[in-house]
Amino acid sequence: MPHPNPDTADLIAAATSVRENAHAPYSKFKVGAAIRTADGSVYVGCNVENVAYPEGTCAEAGAIAAMCAAGARDIAAVAVIADSPLPVSPCGGCRQKLAEFSKGDVPVTLTTTDGAVQETTVAALLPGAFDQDYMSRV
Repeated sequence: MPHPNPDTADLIAAATSVRENAHAPYSKFKVGAAIRTADGSVYVGCNVENVAYPEGTCAEAGAIAAMCAAGARDIAAVAVIADSPLPVSPCGGCRQKLAEFSKGDVPVTLTTTDGAVQETTVAALLPGAFDQDYMSRV
């Protein structure tokens, strides 16, 4: 079983801790996410389900919202943890949200509560991401 990058140990710990605060009464599938910004600050989020399923919020989206609420905008690293047999990858919407605030090849550590680890990047999760370049005419 691969070991996580030691530089992400604090992110995994933060994601593990916040995962316990998830509101997942329907799926029972708790997810925690932690984001480090360029200045070293860490922001966390957990999934929040709603009986009207589409109204729920992913852990990654919660961490991004906390980051933005604090005035930060540049993601430097991400960690996501869930109680799953395999590391859980962010959904498509969260991949796009992560790409919005990621410059360069931002590392993403996906892990399980049992310690399985997958290292990837935002760019690898969302190749050909829709970005601001599509919004401007040259």
